[in-house]
Amino acid sequence: MDYLIAILAGALQGLTEFLPVSSTAHLVIFQKVFNLPQDQFGLGFDASIHLGTLLAVLIFFAKDYISILILKNQLYKKIIIGTVPAIVFGFLLEGFIENELRNLTIIGAALIIFSAVIFYAEQIGQKKKDSAKITLFDSMVIGFAQALALIPGISRSGATISAGLFIGLTRESAAQFAFLLSGPIIAGAGLKKFTEALSDGQASDISLLIVGITTSFIFGYLTIKYFLKYLSTRSLNVFIVYRVALGLLLLLIPFLVR
Repeated sequence: MDYLIAILAGALQGLTEFLPVSSTAHLVIFQKVFNLPQDQFGLGFDASIHLGTLLAVLIFFAKDYISILILKNQLYKKIIIGTVPAIVFGFLLEGFIENELRNLTIIGAALIIFSAVIFYAEQIGQKKKDSAKITLFDSMVIGFAQALALIPGISRSGATISAGLFIGLTRESAAQFAFLLSGPIIAGAGLKKFTEALSDGQASDISLLIVGITTSFIFGYLTIKYFLKYLSTRSLNVFIVYRVALGLLLLLIPFLVR
């Protein structure tokens, strides 16, 4: 059962990290549905499946990241500017977010409320600019959207893609920049969780970590690839419907289980 849980959790992380549905929300739901103890689904394993999605985004966008590191072009500045807000707000509010916001009611409400933002972005976004035309100010706007996604249920990709649509980007360009921007944040979060896991003595079976990393990498890479193709011709409406349905279900659970 442990290996099945590792496969399912890795697949869930890989799928939801890059779709506008909130990976944090789904992992919290997953842990509660399977009633997983912290020593089985603790920081070490959580960090490992984030490492899998980090590898997915690094490999998929390898040429872009290599260009950023070697050439230090405008994209280098845009990534830095877009990353800073999430780092600052994450540092200041981490305790509050972890202790107060990771419950199903808040997640359900966030899924529904932010669906309206995604819907509005779809309606008013001009969808004309490509990623080459993103300005430093645009990067800051998208960066603050990424910081907002620290709230479980909002979704990092949902927030950053919506911000991209608001500033006129095409869906595909907004998603490409959102995924590039996610690399440093996923890396930072994963490294922090590994450090905390080691300091707290939370050791997981190495084979389970490998299974989680591998599964989240495969599903993450495929999700990036096919989601970008999807966005080249289609809207985010199907994900809006899914978010609202899931959010309503989470809000109704307390009444259904009485």
